[in-house]
Amino acid sequence: MRIRTGWMGLLSSGMVALTAVLMPASAWAQAAAPLKADTGDTAWVLISSALVLAMLAPGLALFYGGLVRSKNVLGTIMQSFMILAVVSLLWVLFGYSLAFGPDKGGVIGGVDWIGLNGVGAEPHPSYGPTIPHQAFMLFQLMFAAITPALITGAFAERKRFSAMVLFSALWSVLVYVPLAHWIWGGGWLAKMGALDFAGGAVVHISSGAAALVCALVLGHRRGYGTDYMAPHNLPMTLLGTGLLWFGWFGFNGGSALAANGVAVSAIVATHTAAAMAALMWCLVEWLHRGKPTVLGVASGAVAGLATVTPAAGYIGAFPAMVIGFFAGLVCYFAIVWKGRFGYDDSLDVVGIHGVGGILGILATGLFASKAINAGGADGLFYGNPGQFGVQALTAVVTAVFSAVGSYVILKIVDGVTGLRIQPDEEATGLDLSQHNERAYS
Repeated sequence: MRIRTGWMGLLSSGMVALTAVLMPASAWAQAAAPLKADTGDTAWVLISSALVLAMLAPGLALFYGGLVRSKNVLGTIMQSFMILAVVSLLWVLFGYSLAFGPDKGGVIGGVDWIGLNGVGAEPHPSYGPTIPHQAFMLFQLMFAAITPALITGAFAERKRFSAMVLFSALWSVLVYVPLAHWIWGGGWLAKMGALDFAGGAVVHISSGAAALVCALVLGHRRGYGTDYMAPHNLPMTLLGTGLLWFGWFGFNGGSALAANGVAVSAIVATHTAAAMAALMWCLVEWLHRGKPTVLGVASGAVAGLATVTPAAGYIGAFPAMVIGFFAGLVCYFAIVWKGRFGYDDSLDVVGIHGVGGILGILATGLFASKAINAGGADGLFYGNPGQFGVQALTAVVTAVFSAVGSYVILKIVDGVTGLRIQPDEEATGLDLSQHNERAYS
């Protein structure tokens, strides 16, 4: 028995030694030292998830709620909260797996992680090697929820609640999930080298394109161009703007997936661009209309935040200032010229998020620098003109895919539930006609 044990021990030692010789050094290091979650990085991503949640509920809900007429404020706020609930469940059930699961031909993720099977406390090497896999899933869930909620501003005050719920659910699965995989989940645009740090294409261009299609398909609000449709509560909108600005630090800074220098750089760029865009919008409006407005400052800040989002983790403070300058200028005139095109984008989703997202994606191709983020790429101004072409392609593909997908989904929803509320319900308002409640007595 002792002789057999000795031979077995010798054989075992020999196998270990042979494995050490034959196994590549990197594989041996990985086997010897599995990925381990860092408490600081994990805490930052969890806090960032909460910040993005605050952007949606109550941030976006209050921002949009203050912009509509008083008879529609509850219905508008309700849309944000319902989308948060529906998309969260879809994301956990299968959305996350299809967006970030093992790549299938560059088009979609696999079904390996349906119901969060295999998504636990261990880090994933591709999605934050120092945070639990489930923390990354939660952070991305908030992005998936806020994106269709942005679209609701385009059809505010006139869409049937059941149609809104069905459209948001289908759009989340059929449009958002594939785009997230193409750019963030290892899909074909990611393989081409597309840069989108925190959602300029995935979130803002996609929602802006969908918003334009929704506004065109649903048509004008009753009384558009003749009735008084000014925001009913600008203090509420300003409160929502403050929460959006606050939460955007997690939206962009959290996309570094670690409490590190890239996160700090992203937050500095985010704040700088927002401040510049708010100031620029205010000045342009002052010169153009004769008075600066509260709504203008709020709109400018959000335009700056949306525009800098894809570039935030790849640029320094001065490029962020330049991006904010053009965000305030270009997005302002995009909204001014909205009337010339004749569509009723109730809360200016197209002009702020769509135009801002395109501007930001292109600016990333100009200003991105590996000196800021070694994991990114250099842009045109740093000697890599090809990156600008990739960014332009990303913008076009995202806009077209979202627009076509949104149109098809709208037609499906119209056949199932109908899209618009009845004229008498629109005159009464969403609050009473859809929910039998009043915001104000």
